[in-house]
Amino acid sequence: MNLRPIALVPFLLALAGCSASPPSPEAIRAAGEVITPDSLESHMRFLADDALMGRETASPGYAVAADYVAAHFQELGLEPAGTGGTWFQEVPFMKTKLDESKSSLTMTAGGRTRKLPYGDVYTISPDLLRDEVRADAGVVFVGFGVTAPDFEYDDYAGVDARGKIVLLLRGAPPTMPHNERAYYAWTRIKKQNAVAHGAIGIVLIRTPENERQFPWAKMLSHSHGADMRWVDPQGHPSFEPEELKAGAVLNDAGAALLFKGAPTPLDSVFARSLRGKPGSFPLDARLDIVTVSERSRVTSRNVLARLPGTDPALREENVLVSAHLDHIGVSVPVNGDSINNGAYDNASGIAATIETARAFTRLPRKPRRSILFFATTGEEKGLQGADYFSENPTVPIGSIVANVNLDMFLMLCPLEDVVAFGAEHSSLAAITERAAGHHGFTVSPDPAPEEVVFIRSDQFPFVRKGIPAVFITSGTKCSDGADGDSLSKAWRAGPYHNITDDMSQKMDFDSGVRFARTNFEIALDVANDDHRPTWNPGDFFGEKFAGTRHAQP
Repeated sequence: MNLRPIALVPFLLALAGCSASPPSPEAIRAAGEVITPDSLESHMRFLADDALMGRETASPGYAVAADYVAAHFQELGLEPAGTGGTWFQEVPFMKTKLDESKSSLTMTAGGRTRKLPYGDVYTISPDLLRDEVRADAGVVFVGFGVTAPDFEYDDYAGVDARGKIVLLLRGAPPTMPHNERAYYAWTRIKKQNAVAHGAIGIVLIRTPENERQFPWAKMLSHSHGADMRWVDPQGHPSFEPEELKAGAVLNDAGAALLFKGAPTPLDSVFARSLRGKPGSFPLDARLDIVTVSERSRVTSRNVLARLPGTDPALREENVLVSAHLDHIGVSVPVNGDSINNGAYDNASGIAATIETARAFTRLPRKPRRSILFFATTGEEKGLQGADYFSENPTVPIGSIVANVNLDMFLMLCPLEDVVAFGAEHSSLAAITERAAGHHGFTVSPDPAPEEVVFIRSDQFPFVRKGIPAVFITSGTKCSDGADGDSLSKAWRAGPYHNITDDMSQKMDFDSGVRFARTNFEIALDVANDDHRPTWNPGDFFGEKFAGTRHAQP
């Protein structure tokens, strides 16, 4: 090759970066050993303290938590990766709260019209677009509200929803593979589908399974809070269709009133839904829903830091390590306590993220790709901070090769297994199993696919951009002989999104350390690999999202 000497410089630098050997197993193990039970517990105790008042998005307590994370990133010598060379990305929100005294739901069914008491049988979602709006229309039951051509499934087939309020079940047909089921259970897709079929409102009815997973009383205690959506420069809330003029939820008692005289009894609908065929039909009923909302504009901060990569050919690519920093704030007092501390959800994930960053800084040879550490806001409001970043990234979205998301790792017993949501869709599966095995974990399948967890945490906005992701949670196998499945179900029915998710709970921090070290090794393996992760051939999410222009480097 007849190259000028100056032209050889970047070529030789790239060649040197590509040929550099990765850190030895001993060096990786030594770096991971900086993650200790005490370090995880210390972060969790600060973030879950009563003084932070549950870290609700845009609250003073959340701001303190954001400063805490940024200070640790700075102490570790990371680079700020927010807006304008800062540690933060300000996320603009529309905040809306229902005026319960002026809002109402009037039902006409079974030959009787009645104005129902708020909270006893229904809740209404505040409107993000209007101070006051009304939907008065007939009702059509549309099963799960799902149209899935790839499964030859359509809940709207044979019914006319134009100008109607659609009544539908939570979730998606259980006959679908669980991650495809998760996608079609996604509220945004259901709203888009309802609008496409001409509906003017959506009312959800809760199944007996919903009640067991998240009791009405618990849901009601949090329904008095504010909702939020990030807004575009024109102030329009993200992905909020103007055509829908009502959103409500009915409990089983409210649904029973609406189904009086229905072609199919409600109990039969529930039974058929378990087989994936709830049916669809118009109801001889009408709903008049008035929604009065108090709206305001607020901001909250994502926290971002970057460890620059060392390979000249790969350092502009990023491995994203994320965890949500917000929780749900305060709720109706119970025995004098109203603070939802969010210890497991998600002080555990933020603690592991900070300590994962610490482990990266202790490597004798930094990774080839850059590592982007991301503490998100608004996850509890519908993945808002992650969604905003995915649409307004501070690095090119196509430069993100993978997302390793850390959310709510339960340390209820000495754990022998983890569940790796999303790994099975891409080449991340082998990396995840290898890293988990190094720390004494086997990888188990999703034990509760009906909960559609894959769409309910911050990896999903990045999956939608065609970025492979993995989200590890605790499994159910305990080395001390405890029934991990029962422990997990009891926790979700009790402390989850409740005032008892605090630091008084049982926490096996040794399991937490192994969890954090596993995520550290996954991110490190991805950062040092010659190739970025790839979707599996024919994968549902890969086919649906990987070809978008947003995902291109």
